[in-house]
Amino acid sequence: MEGEGEEQASIWNKETVPKVMKIVSTRLAQRDLISLLLLSPWIHRTLISYPSLWLSIDLREMNNAGDRLIAALSLPRYQHVKQISLEFAQDIDDDHLEVIKSKCLGSLQDLESLNLNGCQKISDKGIEAITSCCLKLKVFSIYWNVRATDEGVKHLVKNCKYIVDLNFSGCKHLSDKSLQLVSDNYPELESLNLTRCVKMTDSGLQQVFVKCSFLQSLNLYALSSFTDEAYKKISVLSHLKFLDLCGAQNLSDDGLSCIAKCKKLVSLNLTWCVRVTDVGVIAIAESCTSLEFLSLFGIVGVTDKCLEALSKSCANTMTTLDVNGCIGIK
Repeated sequence: MEGEGEEQASIWNKETVPKVMKIVSTRLAQRDLISLLLLSPWIHRTLISYPSLWLSIDLREMNNAGDRLIAALSLPRYQHVKQISLEFAQDIDDDHLEVIKSKCLGSLQDLESLNLNGCQKISDKGIEAITSCCLKLKVFSIYWNVRATDEGVKHLVKNCKYIVDLNFSGCKHLSDKSLQLVSDNYPELESLNLTRCVKMTDSGLQQVFVKCSFLQSLNLYALSSFTDEAYKKISVLSHLKFLDLCGAQNLSDDGLSCIAKCKKLVSLNLTWCVRVTDVGVIAIAESCTSLEFLSLFGIVGVTDKCLEALSKSCANTMTTLDVNGCIGIK
């Protein structure tokens, strides 16, 4: 009996515990997973033997992120990393990315997603260094980077040919040159965020509409510079589902009527689009019958007439309708 007990314990330790560890560890945050490595050599060996656990590096909001990233990419377990997040990480700059280029090039060959949001010490030089290492990159985000210019985007399109998701939100120095580069090189782009990219104009946006016909998500939040002229060619975006136009103060019913031709729209944010009236919203209601979210927040020119049109066409799909501040709606 004692021998049988020892044998069962051995099977438990060799087979069952590793399986349980694998199941549990896939549901842990990466920082907790790394903490488990320190518990014992046995647990360390068990976790390291599962490559699927080490496909991401999460250094969000962490201090000494540059040194930590270099150290992580030097470890064998991260040789096939696919996702790296440095969102609002501290102490990472161009020099760190240059070191990675020179010493850790092989570790980034499978990288698909890179989040540099809020990393304000990274400039065009750093963008050139890191993008030259990850040729399979699909998702690139540099939200709130005030050092990036059109030159950085030039490096991106040169090095990374498979981008489908771009976030340039808050990159105030990017201009129509960047939009031209994006539209010429990423015809299969699916998501684009241009929030507060204040140097961009109607002509640059039109290039995106004409050449990036697979776009599903477009964020133009806080961009009052675009006019109705920009949207004359938006109907090309037959796959567009998400459109954020919050603060588009120059958008009128004419432009909204053009947008209405994007019949697959699911989410449309018209917050503070103050020139819009019932005419434009009714055009949306009659054409975009799959709408689930619509914000008319702050638009004083709409009345109950547009609600009647929405109730006829979108009642079966609409889950959120924001009419706060719409004083014409009773």
